[in-house]
Amino acid sequence: MTADLHAAALDEDERREFVAVATSFLEANAERLPAAESFTWGRGPEVRLMGKDDEDPRALIAQARAWRAKVFDAGFGWLGGPKEYGGGGRHHDLDGIYRSLESEFDVPDQSAWGVAWEMVAPAILVHGNEDVKQRYLSRIYRGELLCSQLLSEPGNGSDLAGLRTKAVRDGDEWVVNGQKVWSSYAHLAELGQLMARTDPDAPKHKGLTMFLLPMDTPGVEPRPLRQMNGNAEFNEVFLTDVRVPDGNRVGDAGRGWAAVLTTLMSERAAVGSGKTSAAADPALILVELARHMDRLNDAVVRQTLAEVLTHRKLIEWVGARGEALVASGQARGAEGSILKLLSSRQIRRIANLAGSLLGPAFGADTGEWGTFAWSDYLCSTPGLRIAGGTDEIQHNILGERILGLPKEPGLV
Repeated sequence: MTADLHAAALDEDERREFVAVATSFLEANAERLPAAESFTWGRGPEVRLMGKDDEDPRALIAQARAWRAKVFDAGFGWLGGPKEYGGGGRHHDLDGIYRSLESEFDVPDQSAWGVAWEMVAPAILVHGNEDVKQRYLSRIYRGELLCSQLLSEPGNGSDLAGLRTKAVRDGDEWVVNGQKVWSSYAHLAELGQLMARTDPDAPKHKGLTMFLLPMDTPGVEPRPLRQMNGNAEFNEVFLTDVRVPDGNRVGDAGRGWAAVLTTLMSERAAVGSGKTSAAADPALILVELARHMDRLNDAVVRQTLAEVLTHRKLIEWVGARGEALVASGQARGAEGSILKLLSSRQIRRIANLAGSLLGPAFGADTGEWGTFAWSDYLCSTPGLRIAGGTDEIQHNILGERILGLPKEPGLV
């Protein structure tokens, strides 16, 4: 796989042949969902941003793991990835085309692997040594390893460079002590992406190192946090005298900031593009809700729906631009922060209109399909506004690093 391959446009004959082969695989292994034009109110998945509390996460993860292994073994798991690490060595556009095709079929929800595929794996691919790439990349994309990020810490907010978790070298191992928070699926994950301070005397953004931490290592204690939507996907994680092999280091010691920037840019793009979201498209369900409430002729409702659908397409285009940059061998630019802000505003826009349309049914569960689920959607929005860095952080990045505006005043 080369940058030139990814920079070139996908050949139309290759596209048609791929769609035919992928569709044949999906039809042989999954049931096709009803077409969008045959939407029936009251049937199908309801709107949501995160998993539901009444679902067994372990059972869902087992189903997703089995499906992903079948997809990977059939050659559709990582089409744009390097062959030497388990990828297909093909054009990066084929991954997006496959995801689009798969969305038309009833397959297990794979959103729990968003951290693994969109955040952890890119950092390994760019910064990991040959041994780390060989040991982990194919297993991640095959669904064998569910990953969690061990980055944020209590008291530091979005100031990741201010982390206090320490790793001290002891022969061929590092001994880690500290605490992490907001770690999605840490209580279920097999592998953690850990950032620790390995040189306390180095400047703030230096002296940090990234490690891959098996979550069953002695001294690792995840504690699920109950969220306002009733779920418990986030965790705080306590690390007490945890020993990590030096062979699990990602990049050079003290150079972890470069690796984590790769992760953060990928995370912002993934969250903003909706890759890590679950269930049906909320923008399209919102249109059906307005239709069901007989409000499509309301001028204000129509205007807001037009904004929702316009931004839905804008998010898609900005996401495609960022993916093309990465696939051509270039660093992701401002697209990640732009996507994150577009997404934050989009989910608020959608939730506000749903509440306006439903009235009391938005906050009181009557049992009617397509109503109270919007309350869960609204309660999930703060989590995605924080994920990948708060809106305020994204504004600062765009203002200071892209537009060259003066830095925000710091504490004296």
